[in-house]
Amino acid sequence: MDGDQVGRDGVSHSEEEWQARLTAEQFRVLRRHGTERAGSSPLDREKRPGRFLCAGCGAALFDAATKFDSGTGWPSFWAPLDDAVGTHTDRSFFMTRTEVHCARCGGHLGHVFPDGPPPTGQRFCMNGVAMRFEPEG
Repeated sequence: MDGDQVGRDGVSHSEEEWQARLTAEQFRVLRRHGTERAGSSPLDREKRPGRFLCAGCGAALFDAATKFDSGTGWPSFWAPLDDAVGTHTDRSFFMTRTEVHCARCGGHLGHVFPDGPPPTGQRFCMNGVAMRFEPEG
């Protein structure tokens, strides 16, 4: 994804604007498809009620009620909020995976796998640095 990719709702910034808005690690993950080190995000241990938002544009992505401990070292969810994310096929690193991105700004969030818990059977394995947490109330 290049620096000026636009999400569904037209949120777009130049590469320089994204770099000014984000930390270096957020920019690497959200705009350059990076992956944070497993176990490095405090959001993996977040258990309070609330919502997880895109660190790039502030769009609501996941409700804390859908979060589960996958044991992978990354925040994992069994479903996103309605119309919050988009997906596409990622064929990097000699494998095929389904990439998840913010529907609003197009920022890379992580990947989704078919090995999650009920009711969806999906595991949205997200980079914590790509999100921020907003507690309920």
